[in-house]
Amino acid sequence: MEFEPKGPEASRLRQRKFSLLRQFQLPQDLLPGSLSVSYTRCGKPTCHCAQGEKHAAWSLTFMAAGKKRVERIPKDWVDDVRRRVAAGRAFQDALREVLAANAELLVLRRKQQPR
Repeated sequence: MEFEPKGPEASRLRQRKFSLLRQFQLPQDLLPGSLSVSYTRCGKPTCHCAQGEKHAAWSLTFMAAGKKRVERIPKDWVDDVRRRVAAGRAFQDALREVLAANAELLVLRRKQQPR
């Protein structure tokens, strides 16, 4: 950029942007989407779910190639997948904030540019 915006607002935006960029390198194990649980009956007449508590079925819902995907998650993977989805969401939030800071800096540049 030929002209960088000046002033306390521009400085604050740049500091926040670079702080986020330092904090979030692109981790390799992030997951998109959301993890959810639903409760179902298995259909066996002698199972406890026929009369009482249903079975927990975990799934990860995400978009890939413009299509919604829902994948079943084994019960022993739930904690790991939950952590990776939360990390993915935090990364996406930080990225949105960096992009918003870039847009605000562009607006400031336009307003402060000598005519």
